[in-house]
Amino acid sequence: MGCLLALLALISPRLVLFLLWIFSDVLSRAFDSWIVPLLGFFVLPWTTLTYAAFWDWGPGRHVTGFEWFFVVLAFVIDLSSYAEGRRVRYGRAWR
Repeated sequence: MGCLLALLALISPRLVLFLLWIFSDVLSRAFDSWIVPLLGFFVLPWTTLTYAAFWDWGPGRHVTGFEWFFVVLAFVIDLSSYAEGRRVRYGRAWR
């Protein structure tokens, strides 16, 4: 099941977050409230998914050390998708 979710995450992180919410308790264990994963679903899906995955996989049920590199990388990917969308949107307006 984990490999299937990893492959689906490459296509759509929001789909995997939805499936984790329905069929697993990883999100409720990784986050204290339901607000953070909900906001993450809409605003920062890669970051939310990466944090929850490393929280669940890591020893001691927390994100530590080199795992933060991947969370920050996911954050940069989320921000770059917004920047690219803005660049494309404004590029069309000027043509």
